[in-house]
Parts: sequence; structure tokens; C-alpha cells
Amino acid sequence: MNKKGFIFDLDGVIVDTAKYHFLAWQRLAKSLDIDFTEEENEQLKGVSRVKSLEKILSWGNKTISQEKFIELMGKKNEEYLSYIAEMDSNEILPDVPRVLNSLIKKQQPISLGSASKNARVILERVNLKKYFDAIVDGNDVSKAKPDPEVFLIAAKLLGMKPEQCIVFEDSVAGVEAANVANMISIGIGSKSVLGHAKYVFKDFTEISEEFIKELINN
Repeated sequence: MNKKGFIFDLDGVIVDTAKYHFLAWQRLAKSLDIDFTEEENEQLKGVSRVKSLEKILSWGNKTISQEKFIELMGKKNEEYLSYIAEMDSNEILPDVPRVLNSLIKKQQPISLGSASKNARVILERVNLKKYFDAIVDGNDVSKAKPDPEVFLIAAKLLGMKPEQCIVFEDSVAGVEAANVANMISIGIGSKSVLGHAKYVFKDFTEISEEFIKELINN
């Protein structure tokens, strides 16, 4: 039987925690008198907390002390955590469980590959942790996407070569990381943003059983 390694990003792919990041960053930006739009928020997807805050400060032409920087990162995370503490399985994006169940029926190994340091907590809150053979998150990596480290570790844990792996991603940096790793990249979102992915779907409702079979058998 053919086996492929299926690797899923978390934020914006399995659950929409992006909105909570946006709310928390937006509040932080406001406290610094920086206007912060949803368009700009797109640039923060899949990006580390440090880099995100650096970007926000540069948009507002602000400089702050290292001390203040660390304090603000902590504040942002606390606020974000207060949002995810309220999460439940209603937060799972459409048809994700169907696709996960289909892969499990077909005995395909599944991993998470996420920059989020809170990934395990979130998977537990939404009751999906049991689906994953391996979890690689922000606590396990030293290099952020577009570096492929997170996906290469996931492939190794699944016992798969990179070229046998398929990655589901919603961020530009994530798709880039999958491509660099020589994996099949599937963008979840809009073609105009994720055009460099091998395949792009609006969401999992567009992913058919036939397509999953094809991925496994090719």
C-alpha cells in the first residue's frame, strides 16, 4: 500500500486562530498609536512573534527599548492565550475532520507542522490531537518558515522522505518552506496569495476523496 506523509499547518488550516492573533496584535498596535490593517495582518501569518512585532513597529515608525519589546510580546501572548482558552471543536475549519478521517482510514501518517508554540494546547481544546502521529511546533524548531526545518523534522518523525510528503499551508512563508523542502505544497486560501503552491483550494470542502487518492498513489 502506498504511504505518503501528510503535514498540516495549524493556524488558518485546521482552526482559524489567525483572527485571535489579529485581535491581540491590533490591540497592541493601538496601545502604541499604530494603525494596523487586515492587509498588513496577512504579512504576519506564519511569522514568529519577534518578527511580527518588529514589522508592526516599522509600520508605525516606532522604536522601543528591548525591555519594552519583551514586555509587549508577553502581553500579546497572554491576550492570545485568553482567546484560545475559550476554544472548542466548533472552531475547526470546514471539512478538516472529514479529510483527517479519510487519511486515517487509508492508514496514512499525519503530522502537524506549525510555528505556534501553543499548538498542542489548541489541538487538545478542539479535540483533534488523537489524529496526529507526530506534532512539530514552535517549541521544536529554531528556524521560522520559510526555512523548511519544521517540515523536515515532521517528515523524519513520520519516517518519510521529504519528496513523499504533502503539506497543507495558508501562508506565503509556509508554502515557500514546503517547496524548498521538496514537498508537494497545497495552499489553503486564495490563488492570488498562494499561487506558488502546487495546488490551491479555498478550503477543505473543495478537496475531494478522488484528489486524496491521487495524492497517495502518485
